[in-house]
Amino acid sequence: MQSEDSLPQQEKIVSGTVARMAVLGGAGAKVGINYLKHYGRSMIQGGTKNDQDQLKKKLDEQNAATVYQTFSRLKGGPLKVAQMLSIDQNLLPPAYAEQFAQAQTSVPPLSYPLVAQTFMKEFGKLPEAIFEDFDKKATYGASIGQVHRARIGSHEYAVKIQYPGVAKSLKSDLRLVKPFALHVLGLREDDIEIYFQEVETRLSEETDYRHELNRAIEIIEASSCLEGIHFPQYYRALSSTRILTTDWIEGISLRDFADESAPQEERDRIGQALWDFYQYQVHELLLFHADPHPGNFLVKHGELWVLDFGCTKKITREFHQRQFQFVLPHICEDQKLLEQSLRDMQVILPQDSPSEVKVIIATAKVWVELLAKPFRTGFFDFGNPEFLKAVYELGEESKKAKELRAIRGERGSADTVYVNRTFFGLYSMLGRIRARVKIKIPNSLL
Repeated sequence: MQSEDSLPQQEKIVSGTVARMAVLGGAGAKVGINYLKHYGRSMIQGGTKNDQDQLKKKLDEQNAATVYQTFSRLKGGPLKVAQMLSIDQNLLPPAYAEQFAQAQTSVPPLSYPLVAQTFMKEFGKLPEAIFEDFDKKATYGASIGQVHRARIGSHEYAVKIQYPGVAKSLKSDLRLVKPFALHVLGLREDDIEIYFQEVETRLSEETDYRHELNRAIEIIEASSCLEGIHFPQYYRALSSTRILTTDWIEGISLRDFADESAPQEERDRIGQALWDFYQYQVHELLLFHADPHPGNFLVKHGELWVLDFGCTKKITREFHQRQFQFVLPHICEDQKLLEQSLRDMQVILPQDSPSEVKVIIATAKVWVELLAKPFRTGFFDFGNPEFLKAVYELGEESKKAKELRAIRGERGSADTVYVNRTFFGLYSMLGRIRARVKIKIPNSLL
């Protein structure tokens, strides 16, 4: 996570549907002006394809900065959508993915009066009446809340305070952001509809910090059998629906750890702990931490700490069996079995024509063989950049494939969105820390 000391404080959050719509409209107008300037420069300057590509890259960077600044100002739903889209980088041009990644850890913080206001509403007291020391400047900020450091005696706490109005404006925010994402970001409705359905469900849970506290305690207690992974303690008496208090943990973020010259042995140890944590949750608990970005993890004394359980996902055993059967080698080897598995997952629909079925099966086979590769080797080196590069390039090819884009219909289960997001995030983090991991197919699938 990145400290908020260098970011300007925000004195208020725009409230009301009409006012928030006006802010988004203003951003759309700026994007439109940028496009006009871009086309003007293209016509005047001409140049080679490389020159035109550089102009387009500059346009994307300008527009991405405009959109991100707008979402940061509104916080809540818009910023959460940015955070989700940034993890699935295949959906966005690189400039947007880079800008939106800031929504994971680095957001302009709210000023102290708004923080005090939330404390009064939740506890009827100011922070100074609860803690002996409370840092008025936020240390970290993200999409729906910011974290302050506090102390009672010698014990230090991390106090997460939700941005005012986030829960109340959730549904209207998502209705506003959807057409904005379609038109300004150039996304197709079929590509993002399932995202918005799941964002609304998960975000409604994330805005209830009591829900987060209960889910965190459930997963932490169940994961006590795992080695090399640790969790802060959660404090019910110091928490409420909009305020959540845990231990303050000193360490370095997984992002910073990845950028440091840690020995390979330590990288492997951290990577193994991360992998084992997710495999246990997904395949045994059927309840997992579904926000896999480096800002939610710390490394302390060579061991991994999990900091945030705001976004969790629960799946059924039936869904698990259908979703993860694709890691079994024989599925792709049998064309009929692969087709039936895709029908079970509603990736192939009854109304699909034979030619559409053929395209879907061929595409799915390539994707499955690539994404299931770590499960089929017994040992996988995520430090090899070719793997994630292949995932990204395949995503780009799929986006441009005319035959695929012509296939319509809402496909797959909404549950798949967060499972895929979780594994993409997990693969990305392991690739970033260049970890080598021991892997086996879960017993629950054999």
